[in-house]
Amino acid sequence: MKYDVTVIGGGPAGLAAAIEAKKGDCSVLILERNEELGGILNQCIHPGFGLQYFKEELTGPEYAERFINKVNEMNIDVLLNTMVINISKDRAITAVNDKGLLKIESGAVILAMGCRERTRGAIMIPGARPAGVFMAGQAQRYINMENQKIGNKAVILGSGDIGLIMARRLTLEGIEVVGVFELMPYPNGLLRNIKQCLEDFNIPLYLSTTVTRIIGKDRIEGVVVSRVDEKLNPIEGTEERIDCDTLLLSVGLIPENELSLKAGVELNTRTNGPLVDNDLQTNIPGIFACGNVLHVHDLVDHVSREGELAGQKAVEFIKNKKERGNEIILKCGKNLVYTVPKYITNTIDNLVNVYFRVSRPMNNGCLTIKSSKGLIFKGKPENFRPNKMVKFNLPPKIISKVSEELYIDVEEGI
Repeated sequence: MKYDVTVIGGGPAGLAAAIEAKKGDCSVLILERNEELGGILNQCIHPGFGLQYFKEELTGPEYAERFINKVNEMNIDVLLNTMVINISKDRAITAVNDKGLLKIESGAVILAMGCRERTRGAIMIPGARPAGVFMAGQAQRYINMENQKIGNKAVILGSGDIGLIMARRLTLEGIEVVGVFELMPYPNGLLRNIKQCLEDFNIPLYLSTTVTRIIGKDRIEGVVVSRVDEKLNPIEGTEERIDCDTLLLSVGLIPENELSLKAGVELNTRTNGPLVDNDLQTNIPGIFACGNVLHVHDLVDHVSREGELAGQKAVEFIKNKKERGNEIILKCGKNLVYTVPKYITNTIDNLVNVYFRVSRPMNNGCLTIKSSKGLIFKGKPENFRPNKMVKFNLPPKIISKVSEELYIDVEEGI
């Protein structure tokens, strides 16, 4: 099998990328391991999607359906229930489904595999392994797609968006939510979800507090929660037992990058996603990345826009076969966690979208961009929060002033 562009993953990023690649008059294939397109959106039956992209409020399945319909209208090839098991540096893909082993040669590959949830093992909560401990997204699927009630009295650890949304969902299903407990001194979900999912339902949020023990043998009977200090270590003497039969974990997402590593793609140690340039191209020519496999997004609208860019740039790669120009490295200051992209070519003519997250809440902080010669840009004062990904447009006139490195940070009191 030969295709101009192969998209791995049929979620919102992959769908948008495939549509844009098809618009470029390329042969396109989507490989999806599930039995339907749409990815995680299929289980997100709550509203709040599409406000930026479609200028109207949709549920997750409604948002996905619009892209799926477009894929069908454009006759884009799709293989469902197909697991990709390897990608080579020369963009040869090995996959498997009920028809056997598939070999696919591709002019360009777009990685859009999404992300997975961090598990209990990753955060090492002591205790036995009783039933009733779920990842928040796992519980969401059980309730929304399989019509199962997962318990009667729940504790939620972590204030990520999925955890906040599930606090509301559990309440609507008649499950008592004792509270949401967050290790950090600030919440990690969008402010609108804190308001709509917790405050509107009188569900308490406890900051600087974590679960330090799970109680129960066959079924969870309760948890022990403890306050934590500035170094996030439990404070002795603050332990409190809370009775519950269900614990939901909303403790972070990890990009699915096992395939990326097999292809020789370099990963960012902070995001666990690929290091890409402003074309969303990885260090392997012709392999692009977009969506939550690249970095975890707050809004699916941003995921779709990023997927579209990846599709456009994959087409350009196939048609132009242009070599990479000189690259400028984007370096984070002390108050940033990461930037995407990591590299920018100094030969661009258009604005470059740069995304970043701050490492701590900052009031009246100013975005600063510096070169080795000093400050070249200073933004207006505004408030920054780790739970909100920031996007800004980097104009060519700034890029043209440097040749090797740009230092990006948010600074207070300047």
